[in-house]
Amino acid sequence: MSPRSTPIWKSIHSALSADIAEKRYGPGDKLPTEAALSRRFGVNRHTVRRALAQLADEGIVHARRGAGVFVTHSPTDYPIGRRVRFHQNLRAAGRMPTKEILSLETRAADAGEAEALDLPPGTPVHACEGLSLADGQPVALFRSVFPAAQLPGLPEALRRLRSVTAALQDQGVPDYTRAWTRLTAKRANPTQALHLRISEGAPILRTVSLNVGPDGAPLEYGRTWFAGDRITLTLSDS
Repeated sequence: MSPRSTPIWKSIHSALSADIAEKRYGPGDKLPTEAALSRRFGVNRHTVRRALAQLADEGIVHARRGAGVFVTHSPTDYPIGRRVRFHQNLRAAGRMPTKEILSLETRAADAGEAEALDLPPGTPVHACEGLSLADGQPVALFRSVFPAAQLPGLPEALRRLRSVTAALQDQGVPDYTRAWTRLTAKRANPTQALHLRISEGAPILRTVSLNVGPDGAPLEYGRTWFAGDRITLTLSDS
C-alpha cells in the first residue's frame, strides 16, 4: 500500500509558514485574502481557512474582524516602573508609538476617581479615553482622569500633542512618577475586543495605577487594558 499523501491544507500551512519565516510577510503584515490564496493554491476557501486556523492556533497569525489575517508581532516588553512613558518604551523596543483619542471630557469625578485623586466627591476632572498603538496596531485601551482645577488647559494640550507626558509638560508639570500599580488578568469584553482588534474573550491584562507630581500630589488615575498577546509587562525600578 502506498503511503498516505499529505493533506492539502497542511501543504498550504507549510507554504505560508515558509513565507513568514523567510520574511515575505513580516510582523504586522496582512496576508492575501482567502480568495487570493484559493487562487494561488488551486483549492477552495474551506481548505485555505483550515490552514489559516492552524497558523492562528500556533500564534503565527491573528485575524482582525472585518480587516483580514495578519502576521503576529512578537510581544513587546513594556516596563512598569516609577517612570512609565508609553512613547519612550515603544521606541526603545523598535516600535513606532501613536495614540488615538476616543473621548475627552470634563465631568464630575466618580467615587473611585475622587478617592484615588484625593478629591472631594463630584470634583471636576478631565477624563480621557483612547487607544495606544505600536506600528499602527492597537496594543492597549486606556482611561485616565486628571484633576481639572490643577490642569485647566490639559484637554487642549492632549488633543494637540497626543502624549500625556508632553501635555503635562505643556501645563507646567516637568515630571511625574508612578505611586502604585495593580495588575489583573481579564477577558476582553465586546467593546474592548472591537477596539483592540482581538476576539471577544481573548486574554487581556488590566493595570490600575496612580501617578503623582513632583510634590507627591495625585496627578493621574488610570486604567489600561493591554492586549495579552502583544505586550509583556515587566517590572522595573526606574
